[in-house]
This record gives sequence, C-alpha cells and structure tokens, in this order.
Amino acid sequence: MAKVKVHVFLKPGVLDVQGKAVEGALQGLGWNGVANARVGKLIEFDLDDAVADKETEVKRMCETLLANTVIESYRIEIA
Repeated sequence: MAKVKVHVFLKPGVLDVQGKAVEGALQGLGWNGVANARVGKLIEFDLDDAVADKETEVKRMCETLLANTVIESYRIEIA
C-alpha cells in the first residue's frame, strides 16, 4: 500500500474567510505578528499497490472530487 497525502488550499486571490477568522483570533490573543493566514485541508489515504500510475490516479481523484479546481489548488505526496 502506498500512503497518499493530498494538500488542498484556496488559490491565491480567493478570499479565505476561515483564514481571516483564524488570523483575527490569533491577533486577539496577542500574536500581532500573524498575517495572511490561510486554512486548507489534508486528505490522507492508502492506495493499493496494484494501481499502476498512482500519480495520475490521485490527480484524477483531485480533479473529480477532492478539490474544487476553480478556486482550489492541490499538492500530492505519495510515499
């Protein structure tokens, strides 16, 4: 089994409401040096070794379900 990690983040220029909320909360707690906070998601799963082209298959998963490619970008790690 291959371990797969998919990191999904909003594209630059897309308003990140959660990131702004985190940034404001951290500043409110005294961490005034925090700026430009962005919130993303991490999706981890195991992928069967029988899958020949893992990178292509995971990319298809991202394009189909895991990321909204209109507003999100993603990065794939396969170990």
